[in-house]
Amino acid sequence: MLRTLLDARIARGELELDPLQRAAAERLETLAHALAASPPPAPAKGLLARFLGPRSRPAAAAAGGIYLHGRPGRGKSMLLDLFVEAVPIAAKRRVHFQPFMLEVHARLNALRKDAAKEEPIAAFVRELAAYHRLLCLDELEVRDIADAMILGRLVEGLLDAGVAIVATSNLAPERLYEGGLNRELFLPTIALLRRRLEVVALDGPVDYRLRRLEGLPLYLCPLGPETERKLERIVAVLADGRPLARETLDAGGRPLLVPKAAGAVALFDFLELCERPLGPADYLALTDRYRAIVLAGVPLLTPDRRNEARRFVTLVDALYERKVILVMSAAAEPDALYPEGEGAFEFRRTVSRLVEMRSREWLERCRARRPEELPASFTPFALTSDLL
Repeated sequence: MLRTLLDARIARGELELDPLQRAAAERLETLAHALAASPPPAPAKGLLARFLGPRSRPAAAAAGGIYLHGRPGRGKSMLLDLFVEAVPIAAKRRVHFQPFMLEVHARLNALRKDAAKEEPIAAFVRELAAYHRLLCLDELEVRDIADAMILGRLVEGLLDAGVAIVATSNLAPERLYEGGLNRELFLPTIALLRRRLEVVALDGPVDYRLRRLEGLPLYLCPLGPETERKLERIVAVLADGRPLARETLDAGGRPLLVPKAAGAVALFDFLELCERPLGPADYLALTDRYRAIVLAGVPLLTPDRRNEARRFVTLVDALYERKVILVMSAAAEPDALYPEGEGAFEFRRTVSRLVEMRSREWLERCRARRPEELPASFTPFALTSDLL
């Protein structure tokens, strides 16, 4: 199952053999076997099913799961993807933690407006448990007091209802919500995670995602078919081979469409980021969500394109300050992109940053960015969009 998939990727040269990854894969495979051997709750039949729906299913036995933690780039999300692929059950879902919590808050707000409903968290747990036997939460990270107060009851309710939970995180349970407001109220949730989930550490010195980038150009020019092929290879590395899909971010209360994204990387054409009327809030939303931005097709900027040049400067500044990797294809080297026009003198700082952001030292700075200092991501989507 999972180890077979892992070995196949190693044999194809897509992954390196990592003893800690293999050990984590063995723990995940044990859980996969347990889920496969456990029969799903029997659904209601006949008229009872018509009137009561899927929530009429009897409660399953209390479940467990795994909490997999380690520094960024250690392969946690990759193992989670392989695990989801390997588990031979239909009622499973894999979702990024922050959009999941946005979904939770939205649903709880709706349930609170219905006076006839039971207590909102209990009702929401019943809804999820009716359609899920396995919930996989990628990049669990608690930054908000509201999330902190909900998480414990949500996890305990799902586990008691028979839903297994697998979570990945950059942080060990003890470091969740570290320094947060009224953190003492969150300590029982930390104890719950330790008690109900198997905690597996996937630490180590190697950030595989960034290491695979070493030796690959981060700034490609001139534009053309060969550059496009190189860019596709780099995108595949950053996305860990996952398919690209649309996402929508919340940029200060406005939706921001991301046409192609997978995991920690998003891909844009120049016109999508710099020819549309976007601003700092939009670009900061990207840095909140992604560790790498791929920007394709940056043209030569003439004086009549000063607005596009200004947006490009704002984008680069946001990525630079937040230590987000920038991979881009352009018509020329940085110093030739915008040689004259309004703001051309200020553009020199952007030239300097673009040169720095293609260096190995820059990758090391991105690697060293403390995960607990990263802002939360904002990616709302429909409740059933990730049902597998």
